[in-house]
Amino acid sequence: MKFPKLLNNISGLQLYQIMRFSAFLFISIIFTKIGLSKHDIGLFEVFMFIASIVSFFWVSGLVQSFLPLYHSNHTYDVTGEHDEEKSPEIFNAFLLLSFFSFVAFVFGLIIKHNFSVFHIHGNVPFFNLLLLYVLLSNPTILVEYIYLLKNKPEMIVRYGAITYLIQLAIVTLPVVFGKPIIWAIYGMLATVIMRFVWLGVLLVRYAEFRISVPFMREHLSLGAPLILSTLLSGSAQYLDGVIVTSKFSADTFAVFRYGAKELPLTLMLAAGLSNAMLPEFGRKDRFRENLRKLRHKSMRLMNTLFPLSIVIMLFSRWLYVHIFTPAFIRSADVFMVYLMLIIPRLVFPQTILIGEKKTRVVLVASFVGIIFNIILSLYLLQFYNVVGIALATVVVFIFEKGLLIFYLYVKEGISPGQYIPVKHVLAWSALIILEFILIDHRIINLV
Repeated sequence: MKFPKLLNNISGLQLYQIMRFSAFLFISIIFTKIGLSKHDIGLFEVFMFIASIVSFFWVSGLVQSFLPLYHSNHTYDVTGEHDEEKSPEIFNAFLLLSFFSFVAFVFGLIIKHNFSVFHIHGNVPFFNLLLLYVLLSNPTILVEYIYLLKNKPEMIVRYGAITYLIQLAIVTLPVVFGKPIIWAIYGMLATVIMRFVWLGVLLVRYAEFRISVPFMREHLSLGAPLILSTLLSGSAQYLDGVIVTSKFSADTFAVFRYGAKELPLTLMLAAGLSNAMLPEFGRKDRFRENLRKLRHKSMRLMNTLFPLSIVIMLFSRWLYVHIFTPAFIRSADVFMVYLMLIIPRLVFPQTILIGEKKTRVVLVASFVGIIFNIILSLYLLQFYNVVGIALATVVVFIFEKGLLIFYLYVKEGISPGQYIPVKHVLAWSALIILEFILIDHRIINLV
C-alpha cells in the first residue's frame, strides 16, 4: 500500500489522533443506538474517565519531555539525526512509563476500598479490571512515538487503523449481541494487551536494552515541571467530571460526558502538530525556520477547523438529537461551550517552550491557571450549573496560553506574529464567540 507524499510525521500523528477519537465516538454512538441504558453507558464512561484521570498528566509530561531529548540530551551527547538503529533513550523512556504505571496500580490497590463515585462508597465499577487497564495501557503510547522518531509516518497510520478498528469491533459487538457492559471492558483490555505485545516487538527492534540512571534523571528533571503543569492545566477539564460525579448520578454523568467533547478533529490535530514539532524545536539550528513552519501549519488548521466548528455549533442541538437520542439533548449545551476550546488549542507557545526545555515556565502558567479555574468555576456554577463549569474551563485555557505568549514576547523576544497568524485567530475567535452568544440567547435556534 503506497501513501501519498503529503503524509509526513505531523500528518501521520494527526491522522492517528483522529482515528483514536473516531473509535471512541463510534462506540458512544453505537451504545446509544442499540438502546443501552444511560446507567450502563455511565459505567463504561466512568471506567474510561478514571483510567484517564489517574494517568493523563504523567503520561503527557513524560512523552513531551522525551521527544526533544531523543535528538539532544546530555547523557548520550546526541546531536542531529539518530544514526543508530537501536536507541537506549527509547528503552529508558519505556522503563519510566512502566514504573509510573506500576505506582498507579499499587496506589489503586491501596485505596481500593476507600473510593466512591455517584454517592456510593467503594462503588468504582470493575475496579480490578480498571487497575489492570491502567498498568498495561500507558506504556503503549510509546508505539506511535517510536514510529514518529524513526520517521515512519505510514506505520503510524497503519498501526492506528488496525488497532482502532479492532477496538471498535471487540468493544461494541458483544454488547450489540446482548452481553452485559462488562464485555465492553473486556474488549478494551484485549485491545490494550494487543498493543502491549506490539510495543514489545518494537522495543526489540528499535531499543537498546541498557538501563541509564543518568538519562532517566535527566528525563525526569525535564519532565517533572511538565507533569505538574499538565496535572494543573488538565485538572481544569477533569475537575468538571469530578464535580459532576460528586453531585449527580450516573445518568447525569453520562449526559455531561457526552457533551464534554471538543470538535473531533481539533484536539487531535492540535496535539499531533504540537508533539510532532517538539523534536524539531530541540534542534537549535532550525529555530527560526521552525517558528515559520509552526505558524504556517497552525494557520492551515485554523482555516479548516474554525469554519467546521462554527457550522457544527449551529447544528449541535439537532445533531445530538439525531446522532444520539433526545435524552442527550442537554449534552449539546455543554458541547457548544467545549467547541470554543478551539481558540486556545490552535496557538502553540507551549510547543516552543517545551522544545527549548523551559518547562518550568509552563508549570507556573498552569499553576496560576488552576487557581483561576477553581475561583471562576465556583462563581459560574451559581448561574449556569454544569455549563458554567465548562465555560470556566474555556476561559482558563485562553488565560494560560496568553501568559505563555506574554512570556515568549517579554523574555525571549519572540513576537506572537512569528508563530501565530494573529489576524486569523482574532477574526475566527470573534465569529465563534458571537455565534455562541446568539445561540445561547435563542436568537438562533434550529431545534
